[in-house]
Amino acid sequence: MISAFVATYGYLAVFVGTLIEGETLLIAAGFAAHRGLLDWRLVTLVATIGATLGDQLAFLLGRWKGQALIERFPALARRKPRIDDLLQRYSIIFILSIRFLYGLRIAGPLLLGSSRLPLLRFALLNTIGAALWAALITGAGYGFGAAISAADLRTVEEVVLVGIVASGLAFWLWRLFRARVRKRAGVEQ
Repeated sequence: MISAFVATYGYLAVFVGTLIEGETLLIAAGFAAHRGLLDWRLVTLVATIGATLGDQLAFLLGRWKGQALIERFPALARRKPRIDDLLQRYSIIFILSIRFLYGLRIAGPLLLGSSRLPLLRFALLNTIGAALWAALITGAGYGFGAAISAADLRTVEEVVLVGIVASGLAFWLWRLFRARVRKRAGVEQ
């Protein structure tokens, strides 16, 4: 049942998941690729496209409404000086690696869009960074699948796949809950 679902909707899930964050989903897709349910090359390509598009949209939103968003959301305002400093000091490396930095996957491109960074420069470096990220995360899932197979634990593969996805979903829900609690605490003060 799960195998049929993954084979049918796996690439769509990878695309949609990588528009926003998608590390856990991409690890699960790499695991599914090891099992033969998905093609790892296509998973990597779809993830690269999804991640690139998601970050480009965030960059363009930052270019269009960045200052208004920074004023409205204090968390963005707190990150803005750090982003500007990192952009000044390590421009190329920072843009290539922003998707690997916890807490900056979405906020980073949005804040970069509010800076003077040229769109074409961001687009090129963002695409390269997305391809590296997609290959590494998919490879991690694929390697995890290989490790399980080498340990001859094939009977638990589907359970592990569901566990990876459930863990990612639980973490995402926890972060959403925590953000809402912080927002309420800030409003009530």
